[in-house]
Amino acid sequence: MTTVRPAPVTRVRGARLSGVDVSRAVALLGMMAAHVGGVADQLDWSDPSSWSAVVNGRSSSLFAVLAGVSVGLVSGRTTPPGPPEIGRVRARLAVRAVLIVVIGVGLMLLGTPVYVILPTYGALFLLVLPALRWRRWAVFTAAGACALLSAPFAIAIVPLYADTGSFEQQLGLVYPVVTFLAYVLVGLGVARSGLGPRHRFPGDAPAASGPCWWGEGRGTQVALLASGVVAATTAYVVGTLLAPIPADAGKAFPGVPFVSEGSTAGQAMAQVFLSPRDHSSSIVDVLGTAGVAIAVIGLCSLVVDGRGRTVQRIAFPLVAIGSMPLSIYALHLIVIAAVPELPDGLATWWWFAVGAALFAMLWQRFLGRGPLERLVAHIADTVRR
Repeated sequence: MTTVRPAPVTRVRGARLSGVDVSRAVALLGMMAAHVGGVADQLDWSDPSSWSAVVNGRSSSLFAVLAGVSVGLVSGRTTPPGPPEIGRVRARLAVRAVLIVVIGVGLMLLGTPVYVILPTYGALFLLVLPALRWRRWAVFTAAGACALLSAPFAIAIVPLYADTGSFEQQLGLVYPVVTFLAYVLVGLGVARSGLGPRHRFPGDAPAASGPCWWGEGRGTQVALLASGVVAATTAYVVGTLLAPIPADAGKAFPGVPFVSEGSTAGQAMAQVFLSPRDHSSSIVDVLGTAGVAIAVIGLCSLVVDGRGRTVQRIAFPLVAIGSMPLSIYALHLIVIAAVPELPDGLATWWWFAVGAALFAMLWQRFLGRGPLERLVAHIADTVRR
């Protein structure tokens, strides 16, 4: 059993994990593809022309899971601190959450024809604060409960948005809070599992032998990759067999379960709880997308963390993008709003991807922390003090 003990500020910080940054880059590039890449609407594994749709739903869920990972990393990794430090951590995260909501609303006001995830993202930071000192099993249990309640909650809030426009619908309907809270809790549990080496401080017991990241991090990375693949595969196979996506699913609204007209009660229940459709908020959707996110994080960490200089150099463009996710996300939406006539397609996505990499590498090389990350951190630190 892990002992939770008070800690100074430095104890909750550790070496940056490049694998997590690469995972963030994958999520960001996936969302760019969903926004400007001209990807297919629905994924059908029997039709290779639809495989580009793999980014739909999975990119935003990976982004949310990584939000939970970030919260876990800044709040002690495997060992969250006790009072009074945990209070300072919560205060800083709360300020960051409010600022992220403000940035998200600002991006929505630009009129970008994209559903902006940041307001929900910021609200989730606030909702997860009570869970910072929970045991890992409690965190994953809460995530499972959210997955079970996801579809009923999404259906329950639909009437609240009956007479609202796109702006209001983005504030909770497109990215249902319960659904995405499940992702953030999964990410927090992943961080508590020990993605990388535990940061050691004076007075800590030394590692038994060998590199500490093998026993404390590498095994976890393999377990995450394997468990994520198993969870996603099982979910999508079960969903496809028991609740195949209906032909008229194109009428579905993102984040809300969809039932075709003329469906029987059994078919309706299957579509609500077991649909493999992206953004359906079903148990299968949440479990499948969370499984994909866990597998991506495990794979990226396994490939990048603890590797030699050559791997680090190859991964640097992705690491740079992932080190400033808020800035890159906001910047790509600003570009979309500024150039509304941008054609959707693979070529456009490549321009966005290369542009993001060049911007992130140059900024990190000469200025360090991303612009919005630096601004948010400065305000959060000022308010906390």
